[in-house]
Amino acid sequence: MQDQEPVNKVDRNKVVFLVIVITALLGINAYLYIKDKQQSSRFVTVSTEKERLNLEVEKIEAELDKVNSLNIVLNDKLTQEQKIARDKIAELKSALQKGQLTQGDLDKAKKQIEELREFVKNYNDQIVRLEKENLYLKSERDSLRTSVNNYSEKAETLERENENLNAKVKVGAALKASNIKIEAYKVKSSGKNISVTRASTANKLSINFAIVANPLAEKNYHKVYLRVFDPAGNLIANENNLFEIDGQQMQYSSAIEFSYNDDETIYKIDWTNPKEFIKGNYEIILYADGYVMGKSQIALR
Repeated sequence: MQDQEPVNKVDRNKVVFLVIVITALLGINAYLYIKDKQQSSRFVTVSTEKERLNLEVEKIEAELDKVNSLNIVLNDKLTQEQKIARDKIAELKSALQKGQLTQGDLDKAKKQIEELREFVKNYNDQIVRLEKENLYLKSERDSLRTSVNNYSEKAETLERENENLNAKVKVGAALKASNIKIEAYKVKSSGKNISVTRASTANKLSINFAIVANPLAEKNYHKVYLRVFDPAGNLIANENNLFEIDGQQMQYSSAIEFSYNDDETIYKIDWTNPKEFIKGNYEIILYADGYVMGKSQIALR
């Protein structure tokens, strides 16, 4: 009986040791299981946060792209600010694409995204103000352009009216002949003029006329041009004798210059036919100041 007692004591020690070992293993396994579960949950949380932050960055980038679609001409300051924002976006995207991120990295990224969001908001506010200013300036420019066009149209209208008025004044100031009388003469060798009615004996026409009273006419020297047409309607004139009417050069048969004083003076133009007179009606037209002054005719037998 005394020999059996030490053996039982040894067995009990072994049992206690095994219980302790098993308990330790169970504890280790439980610890590892809990730790693994926590790490798995933390990984899922970090991955989800990365995706959310990446989405926020893309939203901010879309805000900048929307500004560019407005086709607003940016000044140097705004252009530089947009470059800074896009550089920061690229930096954040690169950081979020890394395989491993600590919670500290994520917290830092969150803070940077908040700062970037505020930065882009201020930037967009500036763009909105700039767009409003541009719209206002465009409206002012269009209004000014309309006013200028209206003034130009009014100026052109006034200019046309002024031209028309000047033309009317010019027409009104032109001299008009009255009491035009034509006499045919034969000039004798002695120089004496004898009035005739036959074409065969006539060699000269004398045209007498008065001037219609005209207070608008310039009291100065005026030149009167005479054009003579034979019974066939042919102009009898020297091709070198030219004057201008309405921008066209015309030949004349004879001309005189006289001083007009708005009185009852009778004026006379003598015209010697370089050809022989023929039977029929000779028509004369007088011109002065660029307008027809008067017409008349004489019949020669």
